[in-house]
Amino acid sequence: RLIINEMLPVIERERLADFCDVFCEKGYFTPHESSRILREAKKAGLKLKIHADQLSDSSGAMVAAELKTVSADHLDFISEKSIKALKKAGVIATLLPGPIFHLGLKRYPPARRLIDEGIPVALATDFNPGTSPTLNMQMIISLACTQMHMTPAEAICAATINGAYAIDVGDKIGSIEIGKQADIIMMDMHDYRLIPYYYGMTHCSMAIKKGKIIRS
Repeated sequence: RLIINEMLPVIERERLADFCDVFCEKGYFTPHESSRILREAKKAGLKLKIHADQLSDSSGAMVAAELKTVSADHLDFISEKSIKALKKAGVIATLLPGPIFHLGLKRYPPARRLIDEGIPVALATDFNPGTSPTLNMQMIISLACTQMHMTPAEAICAATINGAYAIDVGDKIGSIEIGKQADIIMMDMHDYRLIPYYYGMTHCSMAIKKGKIIRS
């Protein structure tokens, strides 16, 4: 009620956000509550995301499919039924291996199953002080390859163009194309497959933001 009746009207009036994200999990927001919040957020002009099935099969992915959210994040415990529903709804699966690694857990999201089903997979750090205190996307790419059995090409694609589409800006950033914003990093590697191989370190030798060199 606080979110729907008090927060969303202010967010809409002052244009404070682009997305509404709900943590659908046991002990947090139920599927029904998550659906209510997201429906009201959509009325307020916000795009939709959901943190789903991180700690259990919470049916969060089913909510994502029903409302056709831009992405469903985590998905560590996603069911086969939910995988089919996400594919049909065209929802992007944003996978977050950082929290699993940091918390010493064992169950990573089923990246191979999602990819083989044809669901677009994105990668992100889930940077936060509680479960994933890292900003290093290169480490996330390494975890995607070693723990979630993604190929280096799949992981780099997930961290760039698919990640851009997961925040609905794939037409502007995420790949090197004419007409897109020139956000580019140069890696000190002679083969892209070495980026995940040499893990836990920064390989960036040059960073370009909006066409300007900001690190060299």
